[in-house]
Amino acid sequence: MPLVNVMVNSRAYTIACDAGEEEHLKELATHVDGKVRELIGTVGQVGDQKLMLMAALLITDEFFEARARLDGHARKVGELSNAQAEAGARASESEATAAAALEEAAARLERIVERLSAAA
Repeated sequence: MPLVNVMVNSRAYTIACDAGEEEHLKELATHVDGKVRELIGTVGQVGDQKLMLMAALLITDEFFEARARLDGHARKVGELSNAQAEAGARASESEATAAAALEEAAARLERIVERLSAAA
C-alpha cells in the first residue's frame, strides 16, 4: 500500500492509499489545504484540529449542496422522461386517429365514386 506525503496548513502528513490513487489523494489534500487557507484568512490560526474540523464541515456542506442539486436534476430528468413518454403516447394516439380518419375519408370517397359511376 503506497504512502503519500501531503501538506495541509504547512504541515506534512503521510497517508496510505490504494495503488494508483496517489495523485487523486494529493488532489484531495490540495483541496483541503485550500479550504484551511480560506479559513485562516477568515478566522486566523485557531489550531490545527479546529481548522481541520471547520474545513471538513465546509467541504461536507458543499457536498450536501451538490448532492441536493444532483437529486433535483435527477427529478427533473425523471419528469422530462415522463413528459416525453406521455407526448409519445399522445402522438401515437393522434397518428392512429388521423389514420382512421383518412381510411374513413377514403372509403367515403370510394362510395361517392361508385355512385357517380353507377349514375353515369
